Amino acid sequence: MTHRILLWFRNDLRLHDHEPLHRAIASGAEMVPVYCFDPRQFGKTAFGFPKTGSFRAQFLLESVADLRRSLRSLGSDLLICQGPPELVIPPLATDLAISAVFYHREATAEEQAVETALDAALKPLGIRVQSFWGHTLYHPDDLPFELSQLPELFTDFRKQVERDASVNPPLPAPQSLPPLPADAPEPGDIPTLEDLGLVPPVPDARGVLRFQGGETAGLARLKDYFWEGDRLRVYKETRNGMLGADYSSKFSPWLALGCLSPRFIHAEVRRYESERIKNDSTYWLIFELLWRDYFRFICAKHGRKVFLPAGLQGISIPWQQDWQRFDLWRKGQTGFPLVDANMRELAATGFMSNRGRQNVASFLTKNLGIDWRMGAEWFESLLIDYDVCSNYGNWNYTAGVGNDARGFRFFNILKQSKDYDPQGNYVKHWLPELANVPAAKVHEPWKLSPVEQQRLSLRLGVDYPHPIVDLFKSAEANEKIYNAATQGWSAAPKPKALQRGKRRR
Repeated sequence: MTHRILLWFRNDLRLHDHEPLHRAIASGAEMVPVYCFDPRQFGKTAFGFPKTGSFRAQFLLESVADLRRSLRSLGSDLLICQGPPELVIPPLATDLAISAVFYHREATAEEQAVETALDAALKPLGIRVQSFWGHTLYHPDDLPFELSQLPELFTDFRKQVERDASVNPPLPAPQSLPPLPADAPEPGDIPTLEDLGLVPPVPDARGVLRFQGGETAGLARLKDYFWEGDRLRVYKETRNGMLGADYSSKFSPWLALGCLSPRFIHAEVRRYESERIKNDSTYWLIFELLWRDYFRFICAKHGRKVFLPAGLQGISIPWQQDWQRFDLWRKGQTGFPLVDANMRELAATGFMSNRGRQNVASFLTKNLGIDWRMGAEWFESLLIDYDVCSNYGNWNYTAGVGNDARGFRFFNILKQSKDYDPQGNYVKHWLPELANVPAAKVHEPWKLSPVEQQRLSLRLGVDYPHPIVDLFKSAEANEKIYNAATQGWSAAPKPKALQRGKRRR
């Protein structure tokens, strides 16, 4: 009997640059592609938010459906299972006389626990398990150091990797696939959002892009952004934008679910450099992919520490779990237009610019002093491009407990507003109540006199809230708390307001 390999798809919903698939084809085995909808992924976070909200769940369902269509077009199919993989895969593997299970391994605790449980369930059945690494630009085996020796500063990591490592070329997508074995069960239906206990999101025309899940849409976005729109050449100049589809690549949702391979993007950048232009912008897109690599490697090195309140540095800050203020933050009712516009965009679309993420995270932790894990879980619930390593790595950094944190640093929301939204176009886009406020005061509406408010039909405290904190006094108060937690530095300088954020998502 021909040996059979079960391909367990996870956050790798593509056919291009897929090593488990590539190896299975090369072995000449019969293949059984499987995707499991694990109910644990649709439960609640520790703070009670939906673990996978409607935006990302819809993107996931679209991505799984696209993968199934692609597999069917090549002669195969995708079996849909419902339940924990360690419980549903072993009996399926037994029934189909599977000889090996191939999958891409993950870097964080919850996902690794599932892998360990699956391995343990398959071992007594005599079924071989082989895992592969496929989520990063650089393979861990090709790094110029062991993961245990990974530099704690991104710049040190980047310099060593750029000098001493190389990116492997992406593996080609298959042209055809063997059919499912004759004794395979019915492929099963892909669940609906309602089946998963979720309400379909209402599309909002103000969103930057209609994010369609799946490899097909991801490849189309890359083609549009690089080749048809020719936007890569100006990426570095436009990447801090907040309005419109093309200020940045918007590849992140497809990267998060593995619909796009970072190595494929890298290869396309190199082709663009060869055929169009090589400049700071083409380098910067790869630079951003390096950040993504770094966060995943940091999580692989440090394990659960990235999820603890004291973070990677182990700094025990007495964070507040102030639900009243947290609710104002997440609803976009803080009285700071840049923060509010970004939070309302997130709530309405499941997306927020990188610039926005840095500002709202800084405000929650450095101005409100609220537990950064609450913000991280809110992002986890809503973001269409949620990536566990990038999300928690960035929140660690912003909260000042990350491996690369450098003391108490906060974003000057007012300066950021004027630097990145000088005319107020972005905040007016998401805060219609401020639509008539002139650019000079739209980021500081609390400066409007009663006469101006009357003329603009805007009542502060009614139509738009007063600021819930004083920006600088609140930062100063939280800096004292931070300094006390970090051995009580006595002569601490005034807060260093970040003018340009360095951390990428």
